[in-house]
Amino acid sequence: MDNRLASIDLGSNTFRLSIGRIVRHGDTAQIYAEDKLRELVALANGLDEHKRINAATMEQALAALRRFGERLQGFSPANVRAVATNTFRVARNAAEFLPAAERALGFPIEIISGQEEARLIYLGVIQDLPPSSQRRLVIDIGGGSTEFVIGLGDHPLELASLELGCTTLTRQFFPQGRITAARMSQAILAARGAIETIASRYRSTGWQEAYGSSGTAKGLLAILLENGLSPRDITLEGMERLRAALVSAGEVRLHDWAGLKPERVPVLPGGLAIMIAAFQELGIERMRAGDGALRIGVLHDLLGRDSHQDRRDETVRQIRGRYQLDTAQAGFVRTLALRLFDQLGLAAEPDTPELRRALAWTAELHEIGLVIARDDYHKHSAYILEHADMPGFSRDDQRLLAFLALGHQGRLAKVRCYAPDRARWLALCCLRLAVLLLRRREPLGALPLTLQAWDQRITLEIPAHWLATRPLSGLQLKKEATIWRKAGFVLDIIER
Repeated sequence: MDNRLASIDLGSNTFRLSIGRIVRHGDTAQIYAEDKLRELVALANGLDEHKRINAATMEQALAALRRFGERLQGFSPANVRAVATNTFRVARNAAEFLPAAERALGFPIEIISGQEEARLIYLGVIQDLPPSSQRRLVIDIGGGSTEFVIGLGDHPLELASLELGCTTLTRQFFPQGRITAARMSQAILAARGAIETIASRYRSTGWQEAYGSSGTAKGLLAILLENGLSPRDITLEGMERLRAALVSAGEVRLHDWAGLKPERVPVLPGGLAIMIAAFQELGIERMRAGDGALRIGVLHDLLGRDSHQDRRDETVRQIRGRYQLDTAQAGFVRTLALRLFDQLGLAAEPDTPELRRALAWTAELHEIGLVIARDDYHKHSAYILEHADMPGFSRDDQRLLAFLALGHQGRLAKVRCYAPDRARWLALCCLRLAVLLLRRREPLGALPLTLQAWDQRITLEIPAHWLATRPLSGLQLKKEATIWRKAGFVLDIIER
């Protein structure tokens, strides 16, 4: 594997690219910063009243992505991860915009959930902090959402993402940049109302250290320190002094404030209101600025996948235990499905490793829907896998798991909405055959099976003597061939 990783954070205000170099020391590895780019896109500002990104903003975003794509030429897709956050989550035309964005960048883009965003932010922040036995609160105020995390060591204990951002709050309460005492009070009250939904739980969990990881936190700290509003750290007293000064001026003027960067001028009122609300609602006394951020967390998550410490494996393990799945049967299905998949000759295709992982995870979790009902359990499985909080998995990851789970039995017409490509159809075929052949819930051992595929034709070779003693399996295989024919494939069952 190449020793460089790249992460792209498509935030609601700023797009950021970070490139890191992996240096290995025995069994450990460290990421050293090599290059970074940032583009102020203000995607959230481009949302109209119908929550659609306007054409001008989309073009600005595409231009930024093309520049990122030029820098990433020569990178392996396995070494690049692009994540999109709140504005992509809420924009009603995100699905229309995403293909063009991926073409401009040259790599897939994952729209991640708020929970996953919070997890990755925490992972990024702790990389630049010394080890500690104390619980830490991390707050990241972005353009369209704010993430709140309490963690201990490497492990998040509480994760939350609220649709509360410095860009959106500024647009709502400070149009044309005008600041009044009433508008500031209303903005703080609105932010407190959102934070109130998590406040009791967070205060109950508790923390000893608080960090702000966003541009808002770093910008506020710079203003407070360089203008003598706070002796050190972000404090409520310091922010109240800043609030009073902004209300008195009626606007944010760049020349009034040492430490204020030009790009923070338009969003400072909203960011300040959210931070004041967080301090008031959670009872924060002081906050330091953390250097890590979402893009750093993405880099380290990529490093974990490369080091065979994929967070998604741990998530699947926890889900298996939580839902008390039949781990023996899940293991039988996983082993057979992968055995069939590896015979298909897809290894040269770039997406095959991730597809193989998805097949393995779905095989382990395909019966999760049984906790709801036996009838149509595959539909329940698909719903859970698509909508559950699954740390490490992007929305695209979960949609792929849902496609495989939904399609692993019954007719195939119901999964056409997922628009799978040929490789995904073949992976689904492997899962369906594994479930069908393992209906007795006992291993097949060394039973010789051969699965091959050419274009839209799939051939399964199976011992005739085995089928002779299993008439039910033989009947099911004939029905399976009919099902695949209706999906546009020819499935031949050859007895030998």
